[in-house]
Amino acid sequence: MSKRVWTAIYGGLWGSILLSDTVMASGGGDIGDVEKQPVNMTAIVMFLIFVLATLGITWWAARHTKTKDDFYAAGGGIKPWQNGTAIAGDFMSAATFLGITAATFGFGFDALILAVGVMAAWPVILFLMAEKLRNLGSYTFIDVVSYRFEKKPIRIISAIGSLSVIIFYLIAQMVGAGKLIQLLFGLDYVYAIILVSFLMICYVSFGGMLATTWVQLIKAILLLIGGSFIAFMVMKNLDFNFETLFSRAAEHHPKGKDILGPGLWMQNPVAIISIGLTMMFGIMGLPHILMRFFTVKNSKDARKSVFVATSLMGYFYLLIIVIGYGAIIFIMGNPDYYDGAGKILGGGNMVALHLTHYMGGDIMLGFMSAVAFATILAVVAGLTLAGAATIAHDLYAKTFKTTFVTNAEEIKVSRIATFVLGGISIILGIAFEFQNVAFVASLALAIAASVNFPILIVSIYWSKMTTTGAIGGGVVGLVFSIGLIILGPSVWVDVLGYETPIYPHIYPTFYSMPLAFLAIWVFSYFDKSPRAEKERLLFVEQYVRSETGLGISTAKKH
Repeated sequence: MSKRVWTAIYGGLWGSILLSDTVMASGGGDIGDVEKQPVNMTAIVMFLIFVLATLGITWWAARHTKTKDDFYAAGGGIKPWQNGTAIAGDFMSAATFLGITAATFGFGFDALILAVGVMAAWPVILFLMAEKLRNLGSYTFIDVVSYRFEKKPIRIISAIGSLSVIIFYLIAQMVGAGKLIQLLFGLDYVYAIILVSFLMICYVSFGGMLATTWVQLIKAILLLIGGSFIAFMVMKNLDFNFETLFSRAAEHHPKGKDILGPGLWMQNPVAIISIGLTMMFGIMGLPHILMRFFTVKNSKDARKSVFVATSLMGYFYLLIIVIGYGAIIFIMGNPDYYDGAGKILGGGNMVALHLTHYMGGDIMLGFMSAVAFATILAVVAGLTLAGAATIAHDLYAKTFKTTFVTNAEEIKVSRIATFVLGGISIILGIAFEFQNVAFVASLALAIAASVNFPILIVSIYWSKMTTTGAIGGGVVGLVFSIGLIILGPSVWVDVLGYETPIYPHIYPTFYSMPLAFLAIWVFSYFDKSPRAEKERLLFVEQYVRSETGLGISTAKKH
């Protein structure tokens, strides 16, 4: 391939895939206009194979999706290894592969805080949340938080938090997927967005959770295979000696041995803690992740799912470390991957794909490009299903509909919601085509950590929490998470064009999450209403259910 094609493809990929502030920190900019490029036939063939395989799975899943239990939770019949792999797939993303590798390439050791933040969440989920979520809920985490509280207000505030997270994530994912397909196929951006939405609607509306799980599972396996190959080739070139890996990386990097220790990138304690809090607790409030605990037959399998997910993610992050330091050795200063001005083609965030090409040529590049798209498509499907469940189950069936809602009616509303979310994703994907979408991902995680997680964890463990407390905490968390993002550098400077931000950090979670917890305590403590007293007494019943699982639905075999 010519350098011009490399530049366009990598630049478009870098600017479009869902990015964290890792990407911004390592040199991100606005998403620019992308020209139609010569296509990578290897990537197209692999992409088409993936699409055909997943459409076949959707056809199979549709035959097993008859009730709302099947649609939302695959009838509780997903095996722990399948569910755990699908959960891991949500975090072994294109952003992880590209973003953390880029941060390691630029700053070395400090990039590990992003991986550690994600990994730190899972022991908490394993020991404090997984079992209780499965025992208390049916389809969404909103079932859990509304167990003993007044249904309508608690479902509304929780649904606002969930849909906010889902919509913001969808924006970033759709822009990334649209740009990627535009580059691979030479399609106009609008047609690329429509194609992605069409596939997502097919997966969700026909196959429900069963199809969505298998799409995510296949993608996770493919990404693990690709990552393992690249890491293996790196170590093979270094005689499988980790001491050589780190010493040679230090020799190649301008910062020398400083990349092997902390402090090169992250130095502000508030920013470091805020990133850690967002990564750790934001995960615990993501609707499409929490929804997966209802797809297994019991709490024991929920714990097994977390164990599988944690193991796979731990392995993947070890691969990322090898790939990141390997990129320093083999890509840094390599003239094949730099332009005439001495800048790396496509920006620092493309070093993972540069290393992929260096180690595996065009075939491996095509494979990983197809996997990058599969990653986004799988996440979009999961997000859409979670959004459809929130609209149809939590809002329509459980909040606003005053009469009994049948299985068929709720599934119909879910499918309508899926089409609506598909339409919204097309509109927002087009509207945000030329925008920097990194702040959108930051906002989604911040809302999850500041709204969903506090309401969920306190409702499970604090007997004195009330509906008033939950609403107060949710509103405070929502206002401060969105407000501080707007006042921070991601929006105030990068989007609105002001010279300096009012709030100096990208993530607001250092302040917004503790304020949400404080608001829950204050509003609950001073709530002396008869309703509040009744809700406190109901905690005993909730506790028994959360510990024993008495009354949970039975699983269905597929």
